[in-house]
Amino acid sequence: QVRLVESGGALVQAGDSLSLSCAATGGTFNPYGMSWFRQAPGKEREFVATITWIAGGAVVGDYRFFISRDVAKNTLYLRINNLQPEDTATYYCAAANSADDYHGRRYDTWGQGTQVTVSA
Repeated sequence: QVRLVESGGALVQAGDSLSLSCAATGGTFNPYGMSWFRQAPGKEREFVATITWIAGGAVVGDYRFFISRDVAKNTLYLRINNLQPEDTATYYCAAANSADDYHGRRYDTWGQGTQVTVSA
């Protein structure tokens, strides 16, 4: 059973940059695509960025976000530049195993989340 484990969350100051990781462990891992989402207290989950696993086609929700992956390491990354207090949230990664699931925004596996807190 594949598990996704996020890391890299921290307390940072406004204007800082931060890199998050999402490592897949526990089995054969070959998703069609992966995405990052975030959720702040009292708010709905929000799309951050997405990437297809092999082709590497990426879409980000903000010009400050950069998504990448290392297929050999089964790891997804997210870099956020110029962090602002409104970026404070728990950040989650998710994997979609098939093209149908990916394009239908149905994710098969989710991580437990990593907390990013940005002080003004």
